[in-house]
Amino acid sequence: MAETYVGAVRGGVVVFEKAPAPLPEGTKVRIEPVEVETEESKTPTLAERLKPVIGAAQGLSSDLAAQHDHYLHGLPKQ
Repeated sequence: MAETYVGAVRGGVVVFEKAPAPLPEGTKVRIEPVEVETEESKTPTLAERLKPVIGAAQGLSSDLAAQHDHYLHGLPKQ
């Protein structure tokens, strides 16, 4: 199984976080950029997306959740 080495490019050179064991001369390697999640790239939670409307409704009936068919569609209350 292939080992994974983690590092970053500094001054055009890959610098590893931990020094890897020396690889044999001629060993083929693959370097792939990794996306690092930052605060700007993080997907907002549902609560974060709905924050502007949470608590905005005022003056609703206390039984609205239980009787929504009555209030939305005019059906008799249950």
